Amino acid sequence: MPVEPADAVEEMLPPARLVPLAVQHVLVMYAGAVAVPLIIGRALGLRPEEVAFLISADLFACGVATLIQSAGFPGVGIRLPVMMGVTFAAVGPMLSMAAAPEVGLLGIYGSVIAAGIFGLLVAPFVSRLLPLFPPVVTGTIILVIGISLMRVGINWAGGGQPTLTKMIDGVPAAVPNPNYAQVGGLGIALLVLLTILGLIRWGKGFVANVAVLLGIVAGSVVAASLGLMHFDKVAAAPWFAPVLPFHFGWPQFHLVPIATMCVVMIVVMIESTGMFLALGEITGRPVSQTDLARGLRADGLGTLLGGLFNTFPYTSFSQNVGLVGVTGVRSRHVTVAGGVVMLALGLLPKMAALVEAVPQVVLGGAGLVMFGMVAATGARILTAVDFRGRPKNQFVVAIAVGFGMIPLVAPTFFRNLPHALHPLLESGILLASIAAVLLNAFFNGIGSTEQAGRDASAAAAAEHV
Repeated sequence: MPVEPADAVEEMLPPARLVPLAVQHVLVMYAGAVAVPLIIGRALGLRPEEVAFLISADLFACGVATLIQSAGFPGVGIRLPVMMGVTFAAVGPMLSMAAAPEVGLLGIYGSVIAAGIFGLLVAPFVSRLLPLFPPVVTGTIILVIGISLMRVGINWAGGGQPTLTKMIDGVPAAVPNPNYAQVGGLGIALLVLLTILGLIRWGKGFVANVAVLLGIVAGSVVAASLGLMHFDKVAAAPWFAPVLPFHFGWPQFHLVPIATMCVVMIVVMIESTGMFLALGEITGRPVSQTDLARGLRADGLGTLLGGLFNTFPYTSFSQNVGLVGVTGVRSRHVTVAGGVVMLALGLLPKMAALVEAVPQVVLGGAGLVMFGMVAATGARILTAVDFRGRPKNQFVVAIAVGFGMIPLVAPTFFRNLPHALHPLLESGILLASIAAVLLNAFFNGIGSTEQAGRDASAAAAAEHV
């Protein structure tokens, strides 16, 4: 008997279907899930073992957050097929915090914990903020996120940072990195990129959906055959180890980083709102205000747990929402099983060590696709914006993108402003967010909550067409 749309979310599939579908969800999100701990860990100069631990912690927290969101608990969790992962929206601010010696990793964790608590408190009221974030704002923000992340992907493809800091006569100085942009490394990055493009062009179904992951695997095989990928730390890593909270020490709390991460949390929750509304339409289960509040509380709780368990802010992954539409399987029990798989992967340090061992040039070829697709998603949302009837929307996008590019093209632009503000001012994503919200309110005013909800749902649906 066919399952009615309203009941498809609760359908319990037999294990023979449930497990492969759950693994499919994990594989689709895996490359994106491990990208953020790799970016932050290497920006902080952590040892390979510590970066591997960040990956394990991230996968473990992904699983916990997914279970909270999909399985649900009283008052928390939207109980729809959602996979949770670290949001790319937080990368820019966290890189700025990582560059501030007085903040560092423990300051990042303090800001994440505070943002999670903030998210729990404001979840019931976020829908009232929707009029401040129409598609012209969210599309611009996501576009700037993707453009900002491209710097990371490009440097990965080059094999690291173009300059190194060395002490010369007791003074730190930037010197060229001799290993940067070596022809062999660029060739591997290009191979990964071409492999991904080929799989997207000629692959079908599941193969096309995991093209990025397969491209990384292909590049790793080539790198290993050339002696560029080493497995000694993989062999030394244990098979099983628990992920314990406060692994790096007690978090530190600084006002400006906390305020910065709370702004990120608002942006993330607005984006989640659109995804939840679109997912409600895909699954045939309308999302009420109560459902929305539960889902956003799960974002906040997942972020809080992320800070406690040595990782970062969490949100629903859009590629998995798209997979629900592509496969037509709307059962939340599939993503519950996917959460269990992610949790189990987080307890296997050998898997994390293997990911950490992947050379940066391999990740660079994949990063160009992953981060470029984030920017393309923003551009796609902007295609639904009325630029002809409301030509001033062009100024919202143009000026907000300009603000977002300041830290990227002129890193010392704000050097004479108070140092405490640098984590805020050095994040192009936050500058673009604030500028877009203010410019939209200035040119277009603030619309109704009902219309904002419809716009958010339509924008999120456009991401998954």
